[in-house]
Amino acid sequence: MSAPPPAAELFSLRGRTAVVTGASAGLGARFAAVLAQAGATVFAAARRIDRLKELAGSDARIHPVACDVSLAADRTRLIETARTATGRVDILVNNAATSGETRAEDESPDAFADVLGTNLTAPFHLARLVAEPPAGDGAPPRSVINVSSILGLVTAAPLGGASYAASKAGLIGLTRELAGQWGGSGTRVNALAPGWFRTEMTADLFDDERSSRWVERNTLLRRGGDAHELDGALLFLASDASSYCTGQILTVDGGWTAR
Repeated sequence: MSAPPPAAELFSLRGRTAVVTGASAGLGARFAAVLAQAGATVFAAARRIDRLKELAGSDARIHPVACDVSLAADRTRLIETARTATGRVDILVNNAATSGETRAEDESPDAFADVLGTNLTAPFHLARLVAEPPAGDGAPPRSVINVSSILGLVTAAPLGGASYAASKAGLIGLTRELAGQWGGSGTRVNALAPGWFRTEMTADLFDDERSSRWVERNTLLRRGGDAHELDGALLFLASDASSYCTGQILTVDGGWTAR
C-alpha cells in the first residue's frame, strides 16, 4: 500500500499524460481543458484540427492531434504520438461519438455498424493500445474513462436511436469486462454516463421548446446539465481520488435514471 496523497492533492494530475478523443467541441473540449487545468499534459484528438488548435491556444498543456477515431491507423498514431512525446499515457478519455437515425426502421445495417465502429470498437482499440505496455516502476495506475450515456441504461423513447443506445450500452459492458481483465495490472476502467447536457449533438433538442420541457419534466432537478457539472466526476475518475474504483458507471444526470 502506498501512502495516501494529502487531501489537497487528491485530484492533482501533475506529471500525468492524458488523451481525450472528440475534443474539438462540447464535452470533449471541456474535458481536455479540465484535465489540463488539473496539471495533466493533454493530447486532444478530433478531426477538426482548426478547433483543436484554438483549444490548445488557451492552455500550453493541451496538444492538438488530428484523428479520425473510426480509422484504426489514426487510433494507433494518436497513442504513439502521446507516448513518444511524454513516454507514457496515464489517462484515456474515450469521448468521441456519433449518432444514427432516430427511427430504427430508417437505419440500415451498414449505418448501424458505422455508429458502433466509432462509439464502441474505437474505444476498445484505444483502451487496448493504452493498457498493453507495462506501466513501469513508480508510474501511477492507468485510468481509462469511457464516456457512455444514460441512453446506455434506459430507453431514449420517444426520441429513439437504436445504434446510439446499443453502442452506449455496449460501452458499459465493455467497461466492466476490461476492468475485470485488467484489474490485476492496476489499470482501472470506469465509465461516465452523462444525462442531458447541451452539446452540438443535443442542440436541436434544447432549442425546441417542447423537447426542452420534456427534459425538464423528466429530470428530478428539473433542468438539463451545464458542462461544468461533469468536471468533478471526470477528475474523480482520472485521479487518485478513485484509486479503489474500477468497473463502475458514474451517472451524472440530474436524477433522470432515478425515476
